Amino acid sequence: QVQLVESGGGLVQPGGSLRLSCAASGRASSIYAMGWYRQAPGKQRELVADITSGGDTNYADSVKGRFTISRDNAKNTVYLQMNSLKPEDRAVYYCKANRPPYVYWGKGTLVTVSS
Repeated sequence: QVQLVESGGGLVQPGGSLRLSCAASGRASSIYAMGWYRQAPGKQRELVADITSGGDTNYADSVKGRFTISRDNAKNTVYLQMNSLKPEDRAVYYCKANRPPYVYWGKGTLVTVSS
């Protein structure tokens, strides 16, 4: 089992920044890929960014150039630095970890972008 705990969400003004963290515990050493997804009200959950244990990254087009995903394998933690936030970035952000053949999800952290 892997447990994921997100932190760092909150209220920020448009143009502002937030940094999300997701710490994995349990059988975290075998995690292959970690990533961030988000779900806005009335919308499906979507990929924001993910990163493999080797550091390969993938971003949604809507966040390219604004968000940066990084990972500290020693701490089993993945980060999402979010800059130039827009109102449409408002969502619950979920951490995901792939430990084949299993997939684990965190409980989510709310990001609100509003003036």
